[in-house]
Amino acid sequence: MKYALPALAALCLSCSANARTAEETAAAALDAAPVWDGHNDTPGQLRWRYGNVIAEFDFTDTRSTGDGGGSMMNTDLLRLRQGHVGAQFWSIFTSASTPGPEAVQAAIEQIDVTKRLIAQNADAMALALTADQVEAAMAEGKIASLLGVEGGHMINNSLAVLRQFDELGVRYVTLTHSRNTQWADSADEDPAHDGLTDFGRQVVREMNRLGMLVDLAHVSEGTMLDALEESRAPIIFSHSNARSVTQESRNVPDNVLDLVPVNGGIVMVTFVGGFVSTTRNIWLADQAAETARQQWLWQGQPGKVAQAMAEWLRDHPEPVASVAEVADHIDYLRGRIGIDHIGVGGDYDGWPSLVAGMEDVSGYPALFTELARRGYSQNDLEKIASRNMMRVMRAAEAYAASQAGMPPIETPAG
Repeated sequence: MKYALPALAALCLSCSANARTAEETAAAALDAAPVWDGHNDTPGQLRWRYGNVIAEFDFTDTRSTGDGGGSMMNTDLLRLRQGHVGAQFWSIFTSASTPGPEAVQAAIEQIDVTKRLIAQNADAMALALTADQVEAAMAEGKIASLLGVEGGHMINNSLAVLRQFDELGVRYVTLTHSRNTQWADSADEDPAHDGLTDFGRQVVREMNRLGMLVDLAHVSEGTMLDALEESRAPIIFSHSNARSVTQESRNVPDNVLDLVPVNGGIVMVTFVGGFVSTTRNIWLADQAAETARQQWLWQGQPGKVAQAMAEWLRDHPEPVASVAEVADHIDYLRGRIGIDHIGVGGDYDGWPSLVAGMEDVSGYPALFTELARRGYSQNDLEKIASRNMMRVMRAAEAYAASQAGMPPIETPAG
């Protein structure tokens, strides 16, 4: 027995030496598996701020874009490095109200400016069209850069346009944005089709055949269910949260979540305040209701409305979502669908109000540290950071390879 005590003491010392802080566990995970983020709106910022004229644009550090009282961009190479981002889906976006042919043109312009941004920063970024190319870019220490079209309105009801987006390197299409299309319902409007039309189902099948990821962020519950029924490859929610944690139409309800593991897909948790925090979402609803009330009371008197709302805002301070609330969504998803089906999709540069402590792309370590504090292992964190998304993309590519002999789906022109 006298010999066992020194051995036990040595074992305890070894355990102590191997113990890591939450910060160290998070850092180790992000070094091994850098973040693969599902959604970033930098291409939209290039259009809105610079009209896509970017020859003089310096993406190294964009913090000066806030000078002069305007909002500062959330994204640049410096902060992407600080955030341990190794792969990024860049959002190709134009408003859902843009007429069809103009939407197609705007999408092509946004694809073009994103590719030019990548080329101008070739020492730090690499265009990636496949999972292998993502892996290779990460291995070289570059940010693998992928393209995602945010809104099916941009295909203008044409599978031919969809196929040409694929040729241009688009790796996912979000089936709708904030409005219904002629073939799919959005989360933000009353249903017109109860989900997908027959043509909408053809869109899903053709995306599967091409190896394009079907993105169900922004779509209605009916569209989610129809797409999951139709898709033979894993789907993604590029930037969505759990509706049972925060009641918001953009979040994913439980009956849909339960189908995600069966499909093999992924829910990429977003940092948009109203999608993260119930307190904030209720505050936004109260603000909208109060605005409508004051506009009714002071019709034709916008100054009075502004004064009344200023007083309301003084008495009702704006709540800000927290890192802990983001982690709550991940906790819920882990319990509901499992660790293998969770990722992150920040929606940086797409919304003005994000999570306190994660206001820009340097903030990912704060989330992963919070998760480590909650007992997530390094392996868990690596899966959430990028390994789950890598699995999903490889599975979509494998399904497309199995369909190599299938002809394109043809539909009548015009």
